[in-house]
Amino acid sequence: MQKTLAFLLFLLFLSLHLQLRCEAAAINDDDDDLVENICKKTPFHDLCVATLHPISNSSTSNIKGLATSMANIVLVNATDTLHYIEGLIKQSSDPKQEKALAGCAELYISVVKYELPQAIEALGKGQYGFANYGISDAAKLVDQCEKGFSGTSESPLSDRNKLIHSLSQIAVAIINVLAKG
Repeated sequence: MQKTLAFLLFLLFLSLHLQLRCEAAAINDDDDDLVENICKKTPFHDLCVATLHPISNSSTSNIKGLATSMANIVLVNATDTLHYIEGLIKQSSDPKQEKALAGCAELYISVVKYELPQAIEALGKGQYGFANYGISDAAKLVDQCEKGFSGTSESPLSDRNKLIHSLSQIAVAIINVLAKG
């Protein structure tokens, strides 16, 4: 009798465990579907999915969460690029390149300290137009950095600038979807 009762309890716990796993998988599938559906509405679908899919969870299970996550990813990349620029300035022996890098550092300081944090704050408050403007402006400043190298040596920041510009465009597209909703 005790063995039967123990076996029945085991089966009950096993079925509950399997049911919870299936529900968790369904939640993750819903998150994946949201990421896929939103990313289809952005200019860089593959980059969007590759960026948001690994971090999709309950905090990003809505469009505002995805927009906020993407804006924060832009900020992290811009901050990393600013530190990279500062390192390049210290190593530079070419005065023209050093001048272009210093110009980029000034632009990235504005992006990291003001543009993106204010845009993220506005996004949190539901001020989607201002958030959109701030992230778009950050992308323009990154483009301006890249143009600072024209006529001098090749930009050592091209890949980083392109990535931040593309991530910014994705964030703006997601905010546009959010604003329409």
